Amino acid sequence: MVLHDDIQSFLDRLDASGATYTEISDGLWSVRPGGDLDFSLVVHYSPPVVVLRVNVMDLPKKAAKKTALYRRLLEINATDLLHGSYGIQEEAVVLTEALELAHLDFEEFLASYESITLALASHIRELASFREEG
Repeated sequence: MVLHDDIQSFLDRLDASGATYTEISDGLWSVRPGGDLDFSLVVHYSPPVVVLRVNVMDLPKKAAKKTALYRRLLEINATDLLHGSYGIQEEAVVLTEALELAHLDFEEFLASYESITLALASHIRELASFREEG
């Protein structure tokens, strides 16, 4: 089973490829992918899983925009995402993926990390169109 120190070493390897990270508390890290992507991905070591999560945006206030956004998120989940999914937490859209620690290796962790960053880079402009103006 993958332990806390193993996740730390996975993050060290990401750091070597341009991402930066900070341990917020024991088993909770904030990762910044670097480059043009301006967001933080949270990695939470919570046996028997590790969870990767990104806050994407606040939900729109207007019911019609919210309904259209919900539909689009479900469509994206069904067509564009293999393991992770968009969801709602409180009043925010989040993108999450959970990985079992029992047989996790760096390649699987990296694939999930890259899947989330690619999905967000691919969808962020479209999802931003659901935001309400000031």
